Amino acid sequence: MAIPSISELIILKALWRQQPLSAREIHQQIEDELGWSYSSTRKTLERMLEKGSVRQATLHGVQVYEAALEKVGTLATFAHDFGTRVMEMATPFPVNMFTGSKLVDDTELAQLEQLLQDWPDNDGGAK
Repeated sequence: MAIPSISELIILKALWRQQPLSAREIHQQIEDELGWSYSSTRKTLERMLEKGSVRQATLHGVQVYEAALEKVGTLATFAHDFGTRVMEMATPFPVNMFTGSKLVDDTELAQLEQLLQDWPDNDGGAK
């Protein structure tokens, strides 16, 4: 799975909290965090649509977006990348650092831990 950019992740997090959302609704949720113009939000959504990170539909005559990337799998990819590439860890990333997160509930935390433990190259060490 390709790792979304930080700005794409912020959009995905807005959609994971509530979807579907229009581009305007997404922008209202992320504008304080990113400090972007509405056109920047639209452009990023277009790129994400091309990458397959979001899906677009029409609801009551309005274009709306939904996350096409599953939350736990995407977070596992981020955590694994951070653990191996940034922290140069040869062992699975410790999921207990996510305890207390507002982004995942206990069930999702358990799924995240399992994904990180079962990562295909965990026995191969950091690269």
